Amino acid sequence: MNFILLKQPQAESLKQLFTLTFSDSEGPEEGKVVGQLAKDLIEQTDSDDIYVFAAMDHEELIGAIYFTRLRFESDKIAFLLAPVAIRTDFQGKGVGQKLIKYGLETMAEGGVSLAFTYGDPAFYGRIGFERITTEQFSAPRELSYPHGWLAKSLSQHPLDSITGSSRCVKAFDKPELW
Repeated sequence: MNFILLKQPQAESLKQLFTLTFSDSEGPEEGKVVGQLAKDLIEQTDSDDIYVFAAMDHEELIGAIYFTRLRFESDKIAFLLAPVAIRTDFQGKGVGQKLIKYGLETMAEGGVSLAFTYGDPAFYGRIGFERITTEQFSAPRELSYPHGWLAKSLSQHPLDSITGSSRCVKAFDKPELW
């Protein structure tokens, strides 16, 4: 198994991976929504504002994660980690955590100082994400699950609050995703 940064991500194959993975775990409707998001992120986001990392088993795509730019009213370079999908038959084997660690290390090497995500604190806490509040770091939209707002410093500096609003990329700027 190897982990790579996809230089030219294929929107349709990623849409299929996310649709199937989320359909298995959350149901067909959620699968359709997340699959379409995976495709829209590639098709609607400037290449400087998105990174897609993949887990490959030989030549087969078994997992993928996205990082999209999150803009604050400061000079901090921040990215949002979402969505994340590991093919169902590879889940529970540490593939997701290894892929996320690879992505975070690569982003840090590229000068990114902060990573955010919106998900399960128990899962993301195992890879160093901390619970934060929207008072510390504003979210681009109102959160339906505020306890899932998480951040991780990718530098030697601890997490310090950032004042002001934040903006996500266009494909994520939908209330139903938050």
